[in-house]
Amino acid sequence: MTINNFEQLIKKVSKFERRRKVAVVVAEDTHTLEAVFKANEEGIIDPILIGNKKKISEILYKKDHSINDGIVIDVKDERAAAYKSVELVNMGEADFIMKGKIQTADLLKAVVDKEKGIRTDKLMSHFAILEVPTYHKLLVITDGGMVMYPDLEEKRKIIENAVDVMLSLGYKKPKIGVLAAVENVNPKMPETVDGAELKKMNQNGEIKNCIIEGPISYDLSINKESAEVKGFNSPVAGDVDILLASNITVGNILAKSLIYSGNSKMAGFIVGAKAPIVLTSRGSSAEEKYLSLVLSAAAV
Repeated sequence: MTINNFEQLIKKVSKFERRRKVAVVVAEDTHTLEAVFKANEEGIIDPILIGNKKKISEILYKKDHSINDGIVIDVKDERAAAYKSVELVNMGEADFIMKGKIQTADLLKAVVDKEKGIRTDKLMSHFAILEVPTYHKLLVITDGGMVMYPDLEEKRKIIENAVDVMLSLGYKKPKIGVLAAVENVNPKMPETVDGAELKKMNQNGEIKNCIIEGPISYDLSINKESAEVKGFNSPVAGDVDILLASNITVGNILAKSLIYSGNSKMAGFIVGAKAPIVLTSRGSSAEEKYLSLVLSAAAV
């Protein structure tokens, strides 16, 4: 199965028998609430709003939304709100978490708390999926928001996280491109060495349920004609599902370039904890937050 655009993903999630429950941390944020209530009205999620009840109510009133006392937990302290969200996940009362008007560090501190948090033995990484107007299907970029300078083993874990998400979305064997500036191994370019090693690990069965090509440049990953001109033969060329960035800077700039210069839409969340964590920027649009809710609901 391949998902070509967000409309297909929304239709897929809207057919689920059970709405997913999301704990929204410090929910008194206009764009966040717009996204939450759109997803709620479409039957995708049921929100649990954690934060200053008075401020939440004021925002909802301005947006002509009514508030149900049963879905609001009045917590005025931001860190306490973060700990409440992970408590709800641990108790099975929330399927995933969404960041509202709270600093990322404060939310993640609760997530990774050794006694009360929801961290697992997996590496936590950022999964971004984009609808790019010039590409024929949704495109994943990882990791542009969590692991700064991953080594070979961390890259393997990032790939495994991304593959797990894709399998949950219905993909059978996603195609992965390990990005580099060139397609040949150059000892002076560590990302090319890692790309070749990850491809070998995939071929040896150490990394399963996917097809890895590496090293491979961006143009060859998404443009089959460029690959043909260069004589680069690979099932990944021109049909990649997941792009593995060499570091957080590459992943972050690539995603933002596609959004702000390429008119792309994006959804994303943190994977590797007990539950997905929607960790969009506080400056993200209501649409991006909504699509991230849809993605997380699909991946649970």
